[in-house]
Amino acid sequence: MNSTSSPGSRSGLPGRLKRPRLYEQLAEHISNFIEAQGLSPGDRLPPERSLAAELGVSRASLAQALVALEIRGRVEIQHGNGAVIREAPTPDAGRSADSGVRLQDRTVDELTAAREAIMAGLARAAASNPNAALRVAMLTDDGTARNFAETWRCVRHLAGGGLLADLDETIAQQADVPESSARLSARLDHLAHRIIDGDQSGAADAVAGILSDTA
Repeated sequence: MNSTSSPGSRSGLPGRLKRPRLYEQLAEHISNFIEAQGLSPGDRLPPERSLAAELGVSRASLAQALVALEIRGRVEIQHGNGAVIREAPTPDAGRSADSGVRLQDRTVDELTAAREAIMAGLARAAASNPNAALRVAMLTDDGTARNFAETWRCVRHLAGGGLLADLDETIAQQADVPESSARLSARLDHLAHRIIDGDQSGAADAVAGILSDTA
């Protein structure tokens, strides 16, 4: 007896491919453009309006791509100058070799509690960012499940860096990262909405238990 089954019904097959988000593709495309054109630190990219038109994308998508490049240290967004090329970042640039705290001696629960406290401060700072358009551009739902690392990079950027961001990055190297799940995605959605709305207290509350709530 012949039996047929579709590829998607066979066990042991890989899951559906994850397609890069549009702004991730744009960021990579712009990064390649910078290299191809031989642009140097201090050089400027074309104005957002003309660049978006040339690429055939919305200014909101382009803004997200530029923010992603700024987080990577590839460009700097300057008021009045637009996106300015920066020196290619080096690993651990500007970081102290000794943080003064032996995180290796701390338990997972201690690290998780400490990081969530720091994250609450960063979330509050992100919600207080006066650039409402940037909050929307970085955290608006694009129809796909949110990723923790990606969402949190945006939050830290909106928070403006500083000591809290440095402490968060240091502890993040030792603390566990929550596994992707529908529950986590929903919590990240809630956090994003609170930040977009400028709700500082709500944003801080939204991160409570987010690292340990794996149910």
